[in-house]
Amino acid sequence: MRTHTLAGPATQAPGTLPAREHLPVSEAGRPVLDVVIPVYNEEKDLEPCVRRLHAHLERTFPYGFRVTVADNASTDATPDIAAALAAELPEVRSVRLEQKGRGRALRTVWSASDAPVLAYMDVDLSTDLNALLPLVAPLISGHSDLAIGSRLARSSRVVRGPKREFISRAYNLILRGSLAARFSDAQCGFKAIRRDVAERLLPMVEDTGWFFDTEMLVLAERAGLRIHEVPVDWVDDPDSTVHLVRTATDDLKGVWRVGRALATGSLALDRLARPFGDDPRDRDLSGVPGGLARQLVGFCVVGVLSTLFYLVLYSLFRLGTGAQLANAGALLVSAVANTAANRRLTFGVRGRDRAVRHQAQGLVVFAIGLVLTSGSLAALGAATGDPAHSTELAVLVVANLAATVLRFLLFRLWVFPERRHPTGADR
Repeated sequence: MRTHTLAGPATQAPGTLPAREHLPVSEAGRPVLDVVIPVYNEEKDLEPCVRRLHAHLERTFPYGFRVTVADNASTDATPDIAAALAAELPEVRSVRLEQKGRGRALRTVWSASDAPVLAYMDVDLSTDLNALLPLVAPLISGHSDLAIGSRLARSSRVVRGPKREFISRAYNLILRGSLAARFSDAQCGFKAIRRDVAERLLPMVEDTGWFFDTEMLVLAERAGLRIHEVPVDWVDDPDSTVHLVRTATDDLKGVWRVGRALATGSLALDRLARPFGDDPRDRDLSGVPGGLARQLVGFCVVGVLSTLFYLVLYSLFRLGTGAQLANAGALLVSAVANTAANRRLTFGVRGRDRAVRHQAQGLVVFAIGLVLTSGSLAALGAATGDPAHSTELAVLVVANLAATVLRFLLFRLWVFPERRHPTGADR
């Protein structure tokens, strides 16, 4: 009776995300929460899972809810059981997809849902359902953008074998080492997201299988969205049908693909940017540059690394040429690297749009630095005749520090100026 066939993701609106706000009281008949259960050939576990989840939500959840069974091209009795549950329970519906893939199921159902908070959990209900309300509450209140259950938090209680424990911890260490992920547990099948975030984020996620939610979390974190973590009690399902070796291989391929995309800046993560805070005063301030403190920190970090890189290059070039040529060569190479690093890390500009123009403007800034440092070397040579190498380095450090302030101002006001949006454009 409530079985649907869904289309692809909804069309996205341009611009950045608005500030988070507490979700309004829902209209009658419209759920606040839509919990998706992706399944493939789960005729044994599906009915007890749905009934238990439905009873728990009916008893404890203070808002309207929906449970959606997303059938991934099952070949057993799963679709018939899902349809029967949807016909019996008003808050349950079933969706049939003709292609396999957990990520495909979540993207399809979430993109078509009208609920402002979207969640999913595995059919085995390994996670204690008492964590469901703490999972979605920060999304309803406007505090966070996404929420995940964590089996690796200190207060979590987990029962599982050493093999799965090792794989899970090793995988999360890989994510931390390769993608600089800060969330603790990427694989727990217990996650939620605000719909306004999902509308922008899901079209950027390429994976359609098990790596889907890891990719979603990495992109959200890199875009500066807030991810809330909930310690969970979790009991391993010994009858799980997940193929560990194939899943691990696919996940490693996904890590490589996402890492390469982040390194090349090919993802438009600025579409996921949030304004600071949810107080209207934070959005209406005029004449105050946004993000100044963060940009100063980023610029200083990049500047320190660039200076070290410059000094190493200068020392190497000085072995085979004069001071002026060594300085010009080292400054040119380090300036290109400095502009690229500041473009992405300090001022948050991603993608290839205007990259050549930014580098050209960066070279103008480099020329100013060259004049300052070369002038300092010329003055030193005129004063001492044949200065020691350590003296040259000390003079160059002072000259570079003097040029740093001017470089930051030029970067901020000319090379990477803050984009101004018309009033209300991000609402």
